[in-house]
Amino acid sequence: MDFLNRYILGDCEEVLRRFPDNSIDLIFTSPPYADQRQKAYGGVSPDKYVDWFLPKVEQFWRVLKPTGTFILNIKERVVDGERHTYVIDLILRMRERGWLWTEEFMWHKKNSYPGKWPNRFRDNWERLIQFNKQKKFKMNQEAVMVPVGDWAKDRLASLSETDKARDESRVGSGFGKNVSNWVGRDLVYPTNVLHMATECSNRNHSATFPVTLPDWFIKLFTDPGDVVLDPFVGSGTTALAAIQLGRHFVGIDINKEYIELARKRTASAQIRLPHIAEGRAAYSTSRPKNKGRLKNAR
Repeated sequence: MDFLNRYILGDCEEVLRRFPDNSIDLIFTSPPYADQRQKAYGGVSPDKYVDWFLPKVEQFWRVLKPTGTFILNIKERVVDGERHTYVIDLILRMRERGWLWTEEFMWHKKNSYPGKWPNRFRDNWERLIQFNKQKKFKMNQEAVMVPVGDWAKDRLASLSETDKARDESRVGSGFGKNVSNWVGRDLVYPTNVLHMATECSNRNHSATFPVTLPDWFIKLFTDPGDVVLDPFVGSGTTALAAIQLGRHFVGIDINKEYIELARKRTASAQIRLPHIAEGRAAYSTSRPKNKGRLKNAR
């Protein structure tokens, strides 16, 4: 497991070929969106995006543990006045390859500034799509519980008879609720809509998300000591969140400037990191020379 807590420079598709099977607990990443990040990643066209991404997903499947989770932060691009279908196409193609499209979360960007286009408004949310290899996977729901909210003070103060039993939907949908279940509770389970501000500080990266975003998913889908992989690590936000939560990380990126930026950023968290080396993981000289090393990635 000498790849732990390392940044590796290279294409994740090639780098991950040298990783052992079933070695990662959570993959959390935001790959370059179609036709974006031209300088750093080449700017993949929407029509070719799925074919570009699927070989990488094959490696994600192999290294992810059966109980692990893959969270993909992505958003459709507008092409010729309409949303392109490459995200939907990718989901369908992944399902054909055995992935379970388990859930979809929405990141509501609380501090997104106003904007207007001739035929649409500014995007104020992004997808976070959850994929799994099997129906039974690790999930710590209690780790992300939220305060019940002020509404409970008045609403639960005087319960009617209806509130004390399951109140079935009047339209026969099968949905219902028992309001009395919230009595005495300080914390409740969250929804699948995450209200978080965007990253405001300049990280010298074109698409930095807030550390609270990977932090939330790391708490939900991993335990302390688990391994979190970001195959498009960028400025190191996912790695930083993993470190702060006591998890191991693996960060891969094809851009050397981003790797250096990520290394410096996490080093400031007083975490000892090795130097990077192109195409392979770098190792501490204190480690045994021939024990469990990650082979050259290229």
